[in-house]
Amino acid sequence: MIRISIDAMGGDHGPAVVIPALMTVATRRPDIRFVIYGREELVRPELAKFPKLAEVSEFFHCEIAVRMDDKPSQALRHGRWKSSMWKAVEAVKSGAADACISAGNTGALMAMSKFCLRTMATIDRPAIAALWPTLRGESVVLDVGATIGADAQQLIDFAILGTGMARAVFGIARPTVGLLNVGVEEIKGQEEVKEAGRMLREANMASMNYHGFVEGDDIGKGTVDVVVTEGFAGNIALKTAEGTARQIAGYLRAAMSRTLMAKIGYVFAKGAFDRLREKMDVGRSNGGVFLGLSGIVVKSHGGADSDGFAAAIELGYDMVRNNLLDRIEADLDLFHARNPRALSSRKSDVVTDAKE
Repeated sequence: MIRISIDAMGGDHGPAVVIPALMTVATRRPDIRFVIYGREELVRPELAKFPKLAEVSEFFHCEIAVRMDDKPSQALRHGRWKSSMWKAVEAVKSGAADACISAGNTGALMAMSKFCLRTMATIDRPAIAALWPTLRGESVVLDVGATIGADAQQLIDFAILGTGMARAVFGIARPTVGLLNVGVEEIKGQEEVKEAGRMLREANMASMNYHGFVEGDDIGKGTVDVVVTEGFAGNIALKTAEGTARQIAGYLRAAMSRTLMAKIGYVFAKGAFDRLREKMDVGRSNGGVFLGLSGIVVKSHGGADSDGFAAAIELGYDMVRNNLLDRIEADLDLFHARNPRALSSRKSDVVTDAKE
């Protein structure tokens, strides 16, 4: 039985979107159970619409809901210990749930997750990983917004975290990994990226097939299974791709309704356009996984509809079912066993920071 904790108050639409999504997933996954946190006067009426969902769920009232415009520090100060977001994360820490799903404020969710769950022993900073539709299927891209700027060791951490996710989601024994760069040549790019590439080549990990540098257009091509970058570039790439998908969809709608012949042509090609719409629907790839924490947390888009939130739940379900944390810890142990200097250097940095 897989137990998922839900922040029902997160996102632009709250329980009106969250609760129907839970029913959708419960219908598909008979081995799933939900622990729901939110304001009773808003959640109970939605739950009443789905009696079968109530049979596989527990609900706990929380008076406080983190707002989408709250600063992370404000959310921690006012929502720690008592908000629906905190309670959903805390359920993972206590073992009451195997994963947490929220569509709430990203900064607040990351701050609460780091404070409550902590990072894995050898991880300096967590990353947000997204599933990215490609010409070959899907790839894992990280970081897409958690860590702005990253040194070589943090990029290596992200590569290991992304590899673990790819192994869990795609069932690939040795995923291909690429570092996002301004060119594929080894002499190009920032020193941190070049150093991370050198260390990944030398590590020659059994769980990872290091491809080398990849460029922006390689993400959509699906050149590698895992694309690694720091959060500033990753977030811009993600938002650009989502905006481009909506832009192309708008162009197609306008073109298909411009003339009578275009409308007739659309009727004959409707099946092809429906498949294209599915490929370009950003909601179908909804859900960013917070990697590097001692627990599984998935962030849904704040504006996701019911199907989009259901996709985020399914992603969390897959992470648990395929033992994501165990895979990541095994990969981290293997890397540091072969590269003890990397770990000792990190420990010395922690000691120096503590003294300062």
